[in-house]
Amino acid sequence: MNRTEFRLANEQDAALILEFIQGLAAYEKMSDQVVADEALIREWIFEKKKAEVIFAMEDGVEVGFALFFHNFSTFLGRAGIYLEDLFVKPDYRGRGHGKALIRELARITVERGCGRLEWCCLDWNQPSIDFYRSLGAVSMDEWTIYRLTGTRLESFAEGGGNGQA
Repeated sequence: MNRTEFRLANEQDAALILEFIQGLAAYEKMSDQVVADEALIREWIFEKKKAEVIFAMEDGVEVGFALFFHNFSTFLGRAGIYLEDLFVKPDYRGRGHGKALIRELARITVERGCGRLEWCCLDWNQPSIDFYRSLGAVSMDEWTIYRLTGTRLESFAEGGGNGQA
């Protein structure tokens, strides 16, 4: 196994980030939901600085990525890091790059004084669930994620009573 190296993404990586996002979406059978493009990635990640990306590198080639941002725990009284996306290209899986990416994020979490590192995983994705458990991560089974997006979000923001479009 080759040693994984890391590098932070820069604005010139917008197309590469989009490629990783599309790869993850295909794996999760959600390609039809990707509306992001290079311009949006450039704007929100690099201009507005709302997220960060690190790449896992093997022999100078980007083989995996992690997109993350800070959240805040009122109970802990400090920030945490939320891992939005983790993806390793299929040809490079089983070489330790996913584990290395999460270890690097854990290192960043500790270095920044954050109180936790967390993420979500699709219920059907047993290989990932098994992988996360092997790292010592625990599922938060008592929590349910809720979401408003698109026209439901817009309707509710404009005073619609129940967020239904």
